[in-house]
Amino acid sequence: MTARRPTLGEPIYTLPANILFADRAPDIVEGGALPALQDPAPPVLHDRSDEPLARVEHWRIRVLSNYWHAGWNAAVPSTWLRRSVFDRLVDVAESLPQRWGLAVFDAWRPYELQRELFDAATDYPGLMARPSADPAAPSPHLTGGAVDLTLTLDGVPIAPGSGFDDVTKQARIAHFEAEPGPDRHLRRALFHSMAARGFVVYPGEWWHFEYGTPRWAAVRGADPFFGPADPPG
Repeated sequence: MTARRPTLGEPIYTLPANILFADRAPDIVEGGALPALQDPAPPVLHDRSDEPLARVEHWRIRVLSNYWHAGWNAAVPSTWLRRSVFDRLVDVAESLPQRWGLAVFDAWRPYELQRELFDAATDYPGLMARPSADPAAPSPHLTGGAVDLTLTLDGVPIAPGSGFDDVTKQARIAHFEAEPGPDRHLRRALFHSMAARGFVVYPGEWWHFEYGTPRWAAVRGADPFFGPADPPG
């Protein structure tokens, strides 16, 4: 019997926001309209940090390990970020109201997994970054400075208008800016919570945030410092 090939967007751990909040508004600060978001060309990385990866473990951060559970060959069972990026993520989680938290779909990603995902997404240009282990221009997730995540309520991960790795225009973080409701509310809340701790969002994916990477540097007008991360351990 042939093994089933993994599918992008699976498994689905999230509950749609419009179901969870059908009769009430989310009790979390929205934070106001999204600013104008851009994705400028990233600068070349010259000085590479040797900061190690840290395992993502915290009582207000649920680790979903989507690619591992989906069965991608190169996926790893645990979730890792650069130590300082993880510390910032903890700050985000601890800043949220009681009952709220974060759920991480994916973070540091080995080159082999990036290649596997990129090859599987050929019908969806732009969904997956081109694999690159170039120290001067690495793929974002290879740096350990990129994280895919969402908000949780009582430990339940929420899908604000679309799920993780959604291939439609609804994945764009600003898609619901003209439509009041729980999807817009929660996308704004996630964006502002992450931005307050220095993260930048990839405009094409409401779930994807970065710190210290070349994309982060391009948005912030700073110098990048995270190149390809050494594998954990």
